[in-house]
Amino acid sequence: MTDKLVIFVTCGQREEAEQMARSLVEQRLAACVNVLPGILSWYWWERQVTRDEELLLVIKTTRSKFEELRKEIQRLHSYSVPEIIAMPIVEGSEDYLNWIDNSLTS
Repeated sequence: MTDKLVIFVTCGQREEAEQMARSLVEQRLAACVNVLPGILSWYWWERQVTRDEELLLVIKTTRSKFEELRKEIQRLHSYSVPEIIAMPIVEGSEDYLNWIDNSLTS
C-alpha cells in the first residue's frame, strides 16, 4: 500500500473543470489532474432520477494533501454536493509514484 490517492470529481462545465484542475496543480495539492469529457451520469437528485453530461477529473495526490484538496474542491465547485471519492493507489510504477511526491513539494 502506498500513501498515494486517485480522486474522482465530476463537474458540469468544462470551464469549471479546467479552472479546478489548474488551481489544484498550481497549489501543489495535486501532481496531475486529467479532465475527461463526455461522461454521462445518471443519479438520484431531489427525489428524481436525473441525467447529466459531465466531465470527470482524475486527480493524483497523497493522503497528506487530501483534506486541503477536498476543501479547495468544495470551495471552487458549483455543486452543493460535489462528488469527491478517493481511492488508494495500492501499487504503481516506482518512477511515477516518486514523480507524484516530487510534484507536490516546492
